[in-house]
Amino acid sequence: MFISPAYAQSASGGSALFEMLFPLLMVFGIIYFMILRPQSRRQKEHTAMIASVKRNDTVVTQGGLIGKVAKVGDDELEVDFGESARVKVVKSMIISVRGKNEPSKKD
Repeated sequence: MFISPAYAQSASGGSALFEMLFPLLMVFGIIYFMILRPQSRRQKEHTAMIASVKRNDTVVTQGGLIGKVAKVGDDELEVDFGESARVKVVKSMIISVRGKNEPSKKD
C-alpha cells in the first residue's frame, strides 16, 4: 500500500555516457574560445610586429623604456634611449613598435 513498485532501469548506457561527458566538453570549449584562441592570436600579432621592426622605428620595451632602433640583428636590437645611451635589447622584450614619426596614442 505505501510501497511503490520498483522498475528496472533501461539498458541504454549511451545516454548516461553523453550526460557525463557533455559538461566536460562544454568546459573545454569555453576554455578554448575564451583563453587559448585569443592568446594564440595575440602571440601571432606580436611575432609579426617583432619581425617587422626596422631601423629608426620607435619601440617600447617591457620595462617601459621608449627608444629609437639603431641596429637590427637576428635576435637583438640596438636601441638609442638618449644621447649616449645605446643598449642591446632582446627582440622578444619589445611590447610595442611605433612608426618612424608616429606619435604615442593618448587614452
